[in-house]
Amino acid sequence: MFCSVEDAFDNKTLNFASLGAPSPGTSSGGPRRAPNPGSAAPAPGELPAGCPQSDQLLIKGGKIVNDDQSFYADIYVEDSLIKQIGENLIVPDGVKTINACGQLVMPGGIDVHTRLQMPVLGMTPADDFYHGTRAALAGGTTMISVNSFLVFMAYKDRLQCSDAQMYEIFCIIRDLGAIAQVHAENGDIIDEEQKRLLELGISGPEGHVLSRPEEVEAEAVYRAITIAKQANCPLYITKVMSKGAADVIAQAKRKGTVVYGEPITASLGADGSHYWSKNWAKAAAFVTSPPLSPDPSTPEHLASLLSCGDLQVAGSAHCTFSTAQKAVGKDNFTLIPEGTNGIEERMAVVWEQCVVPGKMDENDFVAVTSTNAAKIFNCYPRKGRVAVGADADLVVWNPKATKIISAKTHHSNVEYNIFEGTECHGGPTVVISQGKVVLEDGKLCVTQGSGRFVPRKTFPDFVYKRIKARNRLAEVHGVPRGLYDGPVHEVLASAKAVAAPASRIAPCASKAPAAPVRNLHQSGFSLSGSQADDHIARRTAQKIMAPPGGRSNITSLS
Repeated sequence: MFCSVEDAFDNKTLNFASLGAPSPGTSSGGPRRAPNPGSAAPAPGELPAGCPQSDQLLIKGGKIVNDDQSFYADIYVEDSLIKQIGENLIVPDGVKTINACGQLVMPGGIDVHTRLQMPVLGMTPADDFYHGTRAALAGGTTMISVNSFLVFMAYKDRLQCSDAQMYEIFCIIRDLGAIAQVHAENGDIIDEEQKRLLELGISGPEGHVLSRPEEVEAEAVYRAITIAKQANCPLYITKVMSKGAADVIAQAKRKGTVVYGEPITASLGADGSHYWSKNWAKAAAFVTSPPLSPDPSTPEHLASLLSCGDLQVAGSAHCTFSTAQKAVGKDNFTLIPEGTNGIEERMAVVWEQCVVPGKMDENDFVAVTSTNAAKIFNCYPRKGRVAVGADADLVVWNPKATKIISAKTHHSNVEYNIFEGTECHGGPTVVISQGKVVLEDGKLCVTQGSGRFVPRKTFPDFVYKRIKARNRLAEVHGVPRGLYDGPVHEVLASAKAVAAPASRIAPCASKAPAAPVRNLHQSGFSLSGSQADDHIARRTAQKIMAPPGGRSNITSLS
């Protein structure tokens, strides 16, 4: 399942002519001229040779697949938009025609969870935005989401939030009309377990999964759902890796909670047995958090919940590091940079795990790889649907195609692939992004800098209709009643003291000031001199047969 490809970095980063892509320093702002005959690489700003581009496309003979219906029709694309859908379309002469007979035409995939170019321990991932999005296009994904809120319940003393902090953050996110994404793990338990395992001499990648048992993910998911429900904030659980965590989300959703669950490529297509591999590099390649479950039945369980709608979106959490970067933690598993590949393999793995065995149909596939994400993150129907007026981000998918995943042929910038040797049935034959063909006949034709930012509005109806309704129903009112005029028990003044309200977001939750307590070293009476209650009349003598606390051995105070 794992292989190290010799000279993979040279092939992936230097020989751009053979891959049909410009060098990383290429700008997309120059004029697009025909390349000089015999030149090995395109000039700055030009498209690679063999990549004809047209603003007008006609896709004929395919079966259009949306999340709610499938039908046969042709599609005419112009100016990066879908202009016509139907039969016998009237189109201009000379339009580039794509034959999609026997294939499915779907909206481009949307991957809402990627970590491209995000530094970890001072190291930048091997796949930056250029290499990462290039690999995404090769797999049929035409959009990633970058502007969202991600709250961490793990990584103590670095990123971890307390429950009070999460509650306040969720309230702010709700008022903004955004979506709260949560990385759910019990960071306190993980921190203690890491220390214990290192003291036992366990320093390899197996220590990573041993310090993060399935229960710490499931508990954190339950706690996040509870806090989000109290704040009436929509919740999106990222990286659902275990059966326990998935079941918690499924149960909450069935009870009406506004929560969405995201299994990733790795949790759907691999398992955690590799952490015990004798090959350190192979074991380290699978290190991610939450970890892959050692239970080999987990991928099928997650695929079943994704297929029936208990989980809603398939992400990738793509974050790759070279073996040399992973080796920073060769003597301490807590220092291994976390992350796996999956942005290119995402759609193929979902098809293989869910559609091929009959767990879901083609419409459900479109929903979990594109449409649901577009609805949750408020870019639907511009994205996530094949319809007139929508962006021309399309995938022509051949359900009969077969491919064996390998680091030798993938487009990611690392020398390993955690899905090495996996055979997938079904895959993209043509990918169209912004109305341009970027993948055809196995050839990837992209230009660095051609991507664009897609702004999204807040308060997506798909999510916030229920939140707004619950806000109206959740209004609380005090009970009108008369003033209490009965007896009131006297208590110490210190017990009545109430701390002044302060922000729940503190620099360090573990060092929050404790509530005031009585100083027991200070006595309330004196052994000599006048007393505060001398004015109260007392009996001259009182015999105590059994004093409270038992008899004292003190016979004299002098």
